[in-house]
Amino acid sequence: MHFLEPIFLIKTLGTLGIVAIIFAESGLFFGFFLPGDSLLFTAGLVASQGYLNFWVLLVGAAVAAIAGDSVGYGFGRKVGPKLFSREDSRFFKKIYLERTKVFYKRHGKKTIVLARFVPIVRTFAPILAGVGLMSYRTFLLYNIIGGLGWSVGLLTLGYGLGKFIPDIDRYILPIVLIIIFFSMLPNLADFVKGRRASKSPHSAETDDIV
Repeated sequence: MHFLEPIFLIKTLGTLGIVAIIFAESGLFFGFFLPGDSLLFTAGLVASQGYLNFWVLLVGAAVAAIAGDSVGYGFGRKVGPKLFSREDSRFFKKIYLERTKVFYKRHGKKTIVLARFVPIVRTFAPILAGVGLMSYRTFLLYNIIGGLGWSVGLLTLGYGLGKFIPDIDRYILPIVLIIIFFSMLPNLADFVKGRRASKSPHSAETDDIV
């Protein structure tokens, strides 16, 4: 979708728009489709060319990432359980929650940090932390570590490449595609594992019993 392309969003919305998108994708359950990884990286590239103030962007994105997760946690703690009985819609599917639950079981509290680098899981992880009544002090610690690592890391990576590679704007599209590809690898791995599990003999026996 053209309106979700990082360059289009940056040109149209500017720094405040980037910060708002990072906030929404970090903790509002309808923000899972927003391009957080590629947006941060591309914003860093654009800032390196002088079109955006890098330091304002850096602070704004970090605050938005941490605040967004905190809002998601509060939402999950208050009304999150109702999500599990919510019907699937265009902007919400229960499979997203299930995928995040599996991620939680695999990585525990570290999920709050690791999920930052996994699309979809990134949005629902703080909500499930609230649903599971994780201590807010514990959540906040991991939230700050993950929020800073994700936002500052991707922005700085984009900014650094933009400063040291001549005519970097010519390579923005392929670089962004690479970022998107690597960010989707965890989801792809989970999908493949799920397919293998469903085809296993044990799974088949279970299906026969049902």
